[in-house]
Amino acid sequence: MTSLRNTEPTLALAAEPAYSAGDVVVVAPAATRAKSAPESQARWAIEDLNLNSVDLNLAAADDDLACLVCAASFVESGSALYAANLAEHFSDDENIVRWLDERWESDELRHGRALRAYLEKAWPSFDWQPAFDSFIGEYSKLCSTELLEPSRALEMAARCVVEMGTSTLYRSISEQAQEPVLKRLAWEIAQDETLHYKNFLAYFKQRNADEGRGRWAVCGALIRRAWELRADDADIALRHVFAHRHPEWTPEDIKAARKRVNLVARRKLPIQLASKMLLKPLDLPPAAQRWIEPMLTRATQIAVSRF
Repeated sequence: MTSLRNTEPTLALAAEPAYSAGDVVVVAPAATRAKSAPESQARWAIEDLNLNSVDLNLAAADDDLACLVCAASFVESGSALYAANLAEHFSDDENIVRWLDERWESDELRHGRALRAYLEKAWPSFDWQPAFDSFIGEYSKLCSTELLEPSRALEMAARCVVEMGTSTLYRSISEQAQEPVLKRLAWEIAQDETLHYKNFLAYFKQRNADEGRGRWAVCGALIRRAWELRADDADIALRHVFAHRHPEWTPEDIKAARKRVNLVARRKLPIQLASKMLLKPLDLPPAAQRWIEPMLTRATQIAVSRF
């Protein structure tokens, strides 16, 4: 596997487990302006996961976690919709568009394929494609460039919030998973999402050097996107998972399951790490960061509780 050199300051993250491959680093687009690696040079491949070794008993032991994974597979597999919106939004910068196309969208779609492949092993009776088709029919109506920040710099800051959310969610899934293949898969996706976060952060710094958006404007973009975090995506995805996985469920059953999945999503979320990632785009002096971090940690808990 090919690793990409990081020229940005390292973000403090949890240590990688023994199964993680290689030195995980990230290209710094603001510094290098280099072309992203093609799909063949991704950090990991679906073939690395040994899906034939999925433990069906362990996979079936936590249906709520599996429903969360399935919902994530739908959202990841729909990445082309919002990737196209972002590419249009940043069409004035060919370096950003190239990275979005060659690395970010490629990774997101690979995540979707890998999660689908895992579920087809873990849930052999579940027909994934019709469930996804019904999801994407509804979800596609929400993917609009009008929902993006009008400022290019602020949209990059907002993307940091989204990548923080996905990175910490997959860390939570990996922590909770008892089935070894899912544990590794969720960890690998979490690492990719962290790399995406670092790239979006670097692009934010690059664009904001031109736009000069102050901390209050950046904070506003972060809060707006944090408030939206996961709510619509998760509600739609889980509704279609439940409808196809458990068509016999009543509205009361679905409501109860939704609460259980909420708890699963939040149970192992690294809240302090999430709040540190949210603070990065503000570039606060150390004294101010120490003052605001406890409040931001609490705000992050409230935001992620809406999953």
